[in-house]
Amino acid sequence: MERVAIFVDVQNIYYTVKSCYRCHFDYTAFWTQVTANREVVYAYAYAIDRGDQKQMDFQRILKNIGFKIKLKPFIERSDGSSKGDWDIGITIDILDSVKDVDTIVLASGDGDFTILLEKIHNDFGIPTEVYGVSTLTANSLKNAAQKYIPIEGHLLKK
Repeated sequence: MERVAIFVDVQNIYYTVKSCYRCHFDYTAFWTQVTANREVVYAYAYAIDRGDQKQMDFQRILKNIGFKIKLKPFIERSDGSSKGDWDIGITIDILDSVKDVDTIVLASGDGDFTILLEKIHNDFGIPTEVYGVSTLTANSLKNAAQKYIPIEGHLLKK
């Protein structure tokens, strides 16, 4: 059975789906699709912790689906801007997983992951799949993946 590692950039998926479709990503449909006939070795969802009840309920749903949640505190700077991306953490976890899996699945549209996916495929021979909102996913990321799956249709929850 094919061994898979799944990595979800929760903030990126939330904002791109909301911006493009004005609805939510269906994590259950996504899980069903990416795990079909596969053994899940790793499944991480990376999120920002604001500590509110609605967010904690969402994290509980993700855990019940099968994800391990990784949280980073929300940081608001004195100038009003905020920080809270997981790019480095996701990169480290993906690189750590390559020895144990046959396929890497990344849900994100962030072009910063392009070089990472190219390295995974070129240096380790591991195919990658990217799920992202088509119009808001970097073309370089789509091209770096061996398989690109647009988030649309049954992957959306109204």
